[in-house]
Amino acid sequence: MSKSQAAIHLQEEDNVALACRFLASGEEVAVNGHRITLQEPIPLGHKFAVEKIPTGEPIRKYGQTIGFASSEVTAGTHVHVHNCDAGNFDRDYAYASEVPLTPAATSERTFQGYVRPDGRVGTRNYLAIISTVNCSAFTSKAIARQVSDDLLKKYPNVDGILPLTHKTGCGMAFDGEHHSQLARTLAGFARHPNIGGYFVVGLGCEVGQASHLIERQKLVQVEGVSSSAPAPPGPPVMTIQEIGGITKTVESGLRAIEELLPRVNDVHRTAVPVSKLILGAECGGSDGNSGVTANPAVGAASDVIVSHGGTAVIGETPEIYGAEHLLTRRAVTRDVGEALVERIKWWEWYTSVFGAEINNNPTPGNKEGGLTTIYEKSLGAIAKGGSTALKAVYRYAEPITETGFVIMDTPGYDPVSLTGMVAGGANVCVFTTGRGSVYGCKPSPCIKVATNSVMYDRMQDDMDINAGVILDGVAVREVGQQLFDLIVEVASGRKTKSELHGVGEDEFAPWEIGPTL
Repeated sequence: MSKSQAAIHLQEEDNVALACRFLASGEEVAVNGHRITLQEPIPLGHKFAVEKIPTGEPIRKYGQTIGFASSEVTAGTHVHVHNCDAGNFDRDYAYASEVPLTPAATSERTFQGYVRPDGRVGTRNYLAIISTVNCSAFTSKAIARQVSDDLLKKYPNVDGILPLTHKTGCGMAFDGEHHSQLARTLAGFARHPNIGGYFVVGLGCEVGQASHLIERQKLVQVEGVSSSAPAPPGPPVMTIQEIGGITKTVESGLRAIEELLPRVNDVHRTAVPVSKLILGAECGGSDGNSGVTANPAVGAASDVIVSHGGTAVIGETPEIYGAEHLLTRRAVTRDVGEALVERIKWWEWYTSVFGAEINNNPTPGNKEGGLTTIYEKSLGAIAKGGSTALKAVYRYAEPITETGFVIMDTPGYDPVSLTGMVAGGANVCVFTTGRGSVYGCKPSPCIKVATNSVMYDRMQDDMDINAGVILDGVAVREVGQQLFDLIVEVASGRKTKSELHGVGEDEFAPWEIGPTL
């Protein structure tokens, strides 16, 4: 690609090309040595046909089927929702048939992190207030609001007080799937290496009892991460009904913070290998460039982390749908590949229960940005996973214990998805966006990657890096290396744009998988 290039033809077998900028009707565009006259305007990130596509024939991008022509498409015309349907097609899963070798890094790279007693490494150091139920959310936030800046200034190694509140915690079957998943998520945050200390605030009569959460927290420690280090003392647990109301609970919470802060502050950053990084990768507010610029750049950075012995995780199972056959081939074993397909089949069932279908995704914003079908979105989304072998598939918020490239089963909705990955242990995150997301995910820093320069220039206060330069001819690998370097800097303490804004507290959003009773 070059700065003068108006369009990208990704694969020789593709029958569509991608606009690198707004293309006017009547404009002549060079594609694969041929000149095509555009029959209508083509917005940035959208597709146009490079040849005649008869009704019912596959429409191909990335060398893969992204849908089928719902009416005849002529060369130079816009290809989008008006003439492309998702349809159905068979996928050959070819389990573990193309397992790539992972080259080892040629030199050791380190970052400055907080080494915890169990050997895991934090990139941030928060004191958390964990709310068991929405009924204690206000009280948890009230405690955090009343902590004075003067008090926090005494503890420079503490990044802040983080109230983790949510909309659930009751109205569910005790120890049922919804309750267990919520407890697993909260326990994952309680034990997260970016949390230096925490206490629990509940109402008292909810299904999501603090005692159940504490048991889950112990289970995470035993099953998720092996350690010979002694277990830390149990956290303070406060129930509003037992203490005597909001005012008294806030007072108790403030006393607990004063007692915990010296211990949380008693840490220092030290040099640790990049193998201690667990990178959570998400794409949100995607556009037609996501799978061409930012997501491949994240994939390149993920490959570097994996080569250093670290871990890269992607989620959003509904946005793997239609592209899963490319991942099952990379699975290290048939069992790993089948675990992914089982999750795909579960999502087909899950959406059907509610009268929905997975192709309701892409969103209106995605479509305005050029994405037409879930297959197209998925093919671009999985590029975040790089090119190494698929080592494991995890359920939502399960502890991530495998190194290398892994998948976590999460919804596509960004706050819910990254909440699960962070609960699993992701200590730094990257988030690609073409429309312009302003997301953050405390306690893990979140790096924003813009897919195109137009949006980056408009939202520079929120974007950390511009992958849109790939459309101007900069190599994906070069941007991926820049992103990797930025990940190391952020893991070492450099603040992201979302952190500078203070974003990330309200974005804690556990997946409410079951019915509210």
